[in-house]
Amino acid sequence: MQRLSIDLGARSYPILIGPGLLEDGDVLSELVPARDVMVVSNDVVAPLYLARLVRALGDRRVETALLPDGERYKTLETMGRVLDALVAARMNRDACVLALGGGVIGDVAGFAAACYQRGVGYVQVPTTLLAQVDSSVGGKTGVNHPGGKNLVGAFHQPLAVISDTRTLGTLPVRELRAGLAEVIKYGLVADEAFLAWLESNLEQLLALDPPAVEYAVRRCCEMKAAIVAEDEREHGARALLNLGHTFGHAIEAAAGYGEWLHGEAVGVGMLLAADLSHRLGWIGSADVERVRELLQRAGLRVTAPRIGAGRALELMAMDKKVLAGRIRLVLLARIGEGVVSGDYAAEALQQTLSTHFGAAA
Repeated sequence: MQRLSIDLGARSYPILIGPGLLEDGDVLSELVPARDVMVVSNDVVAPLYLARLVRALGDRRVETALLPDGERYKTLETMGRVLDALVAARMNRDACVLALGGGVIGDVAGFAAACYQRGVGYVQVPTTLLAQVDSSVGGKTGVNHPGGKNLVGAFHQPLAVISDTRTLGTLPVRELRAGLAEVIKYGLVADEAFLAWLESNLEQLLALDPPAVEYAVRRCCEMKAAIVAEDEREHGARALLNLGHTFGHAIEAAAGYGEWLHGEAVGVGMLLAADLSHRLGWIGSADVERVRELLQRAGLRVTAPRIGAGRALELMAMDKKVLAGRIRLVLLARIGEGVVSGDYAAEALQQTLSTHFGAAA
């Protein structure tokens, strides 16, 4: 087991990484202080891991809220089902919500915990690669809206993150590949040496080699913990972690949530960010091809849907990084160094959008 922490003063918490953790009663006794526990999961993950988790929780009172699986259910209505379950179980402010699943479950359960009785504790037990390296850490919770991705939510830090790497063995290959997009993101924006390690160890990650997986999860969590400790509520450096997301969220919203996995859309979005960075003269064409090649080796999409540049721009304008009407984008000053900027030539952005999304819908 590996252990690191995210330093947020009174809101600091540990991140545990290793095999078999969700069945470890000692770990759960330490990190889940509540007597009353609401486990939130979905109809795919629960049959695999819920019984094991409940056994490890021992003699606590455990209730469950099982949700349908998929990004299209990341809605206020679904979050309301968790609130209904908490009310029906007569949970009080000393209860704890456990999010057992991927990024959707973590976001929905965390948002419900943030709202219920103005805030109860919750613990992330992520079961996907994307959630273990990214979405479970940092306290972003929320749901989608027809007008855009993650438009409704709250910052609410968990009490702990328990990443059982053994759960990745039951992850569908497509989901595993989607998670790799977020892993690649960290190398592109913050650590070229880690990106080079990925290029050398990609096959081991796809084969779920335990040392490779645990190193990748830990290194991503280290980078995210450092950035979140500096900028908890995304007023500055934390926005770097959204490389590819502004483009990617437009893809998800236009295609219909669930048609593209989040990581797939982010992967294409990172390629568009690299394309725009090249058009601005910040990186070379070889750097763009390096990004494209790694995404392709990971089995990720590299072609955007032809939704039209105008529609893409309209959806991107709903991004949370827009300030004073200007879309701020995460771009690449160089490989391994991201930058958040609204200071780019509009013509260059239009060229990127038209090239990849099409000139007309």
